[in-house]
Amino acid sequence: MKHLYELTALEQRELLVRGDITAEGLTRQYLRRIAAYDQPCGLNSVAFFDPTAIEQARQLDKRADREDLPLFGLPVLIKDNIDVCGLPTTAGSAVLTDNIARRDAPIVANLRKSGAVILGKTNMTEFAHYTADNMPNGFSSRGGQVRCAYKADHDPSGSSTGSAVAVSAGFCSFAVGTDTCFSIVGCATEHGVVGFKPAHGSLSGEYIVPISATMDTAGPMAKTVRDALLLYGGLRGKPLRVPAAHTKGLRLAVNTYHLDNIPQEERDGYRRLVDALQQEGAAVTEVCHPWTPRQSLIHRCEFREDLENYLSNTTVRRGTLEAIIKAYKADPETRMPYGINILENAMVHSRQLPAYEEAMAERQTTRAALLEELKDVDACIMTGGTNIMHFTGLPSIALPMCMRTDGVPLGVILYGTDERRLLAAAQVIERLCPGVPAPCLTAQNSV
Repeated sequence: MKHLYELTALEQRELLVRGDITAEGLTRQYLRRIAAYDQPCGLNSVAFFDPTAIEQARQLDKRADREDLPLFGLPVLIKDNIDVCGLPTTAGSAVLTDNIARRDAPIVANLRKSGAVILGKTNMTEFAHYTADNMPNGFSSRGGQVRCAYKADHDPSGSSTGSAVAVSAGFCSFAVGTDTCFSIVGCATEHGVVGFKPAHGSLSGEYIVPISATMDTAGPMAKTVRDALLLYGGLRGKPLRVPAAHTKGLRLAVNTYHLDNIPQEERDGYRRLVDALQQEGAAVTEVCHPWTPRQSLIHRCEFREDLENYLSNTTVRRGTLEAIIKAYKADPETRMPYGINILENAMVHSRQLPAYEEAMAERQTTRAALLEELKDVDACIMTGGTNIMHFTGLPSIALPMCMRTDGVPLGVILYGTDERRLLAAAQVIERLCPGVPAPCLTAQNSV
């Protein structure tokens, strides 16, 4: 018999709605599992617990409308750059520990309305990996280092590292991350979970510590595509209806840009997947979508203004980027062990630069060309490195493909022009992937 933490969120919800388990019981099991394995195993995925989590669950257990609540009783962990009322929102920075959220971000409010239990917040790469070039993935001055549950010395990716590890380790029904450029989908591939980055603008970005308001988005991280779709509906405040998809008739493209530069093991994994899709009737073509450096320029030009707009709605002592930089420099050993060159660079960039206008114009042109090229494609499989989907604001999703010989998961990233078609294709592709086992955690205490 499976433990509750091994079940998908949809399986848990069925038990909760039937009354076979209670929301309080499930919440307590996750809290015990986190206590037994997160710090004892050195994972360090959870930043803060919500002290009201048990009471949230108790109140849900009293409700008679549980069938009407899509996320009834399901405990969710939230990345620590998203406001949860009463909890700190630090974005991993030791300088922002006084930022106690006075309200829920709209996406969190939607989760509560959908019946979720807000379990707490997850550690992340500091300022969503927008602090220093040489900062390790998963590190923050406030939270320390997050580590992969499969292999402690494996690069845990960033910046939604804690959310990805928490899902892979079985610490929540699912988690919420944010993504500007691979923070959700990149982390998902390294930790054997599903991560969905919605199309830009599909979810509210209000009361979330930003990098770039024109590119940031929150999104779900879960065990399966269907679980991610369930959580996405909760974040939206309404479900997203995805059409049924079958391999026969599926139209896919493979982005071959820099395919030869990736390890042979990864190329073999993609080839096996494409062969399986073609054998079941999928049509597969090739495209070449390169990496663009323009995205990082847009980040630099938007960061200061967008961060200060967020801080203006808080009670923090340091409400400007300049004040934050001064605070880092006042205690460099603790607050900036890897430097803060990215933050300093953002001080001399703004939306007023001609280069910013040029980059935004190129973005519109690239997006229009991509929408035209992929209009008849359900999903594009990313092989070599490209950021084209993030640059143009298109949706993307990562799912576990198989295990690598070094004992960590290998994921596949898909992108497309339409969320519904992309998610439908992802469910088909998920079925054809061998998948990955859960990590084996060992600690003195066990649940």
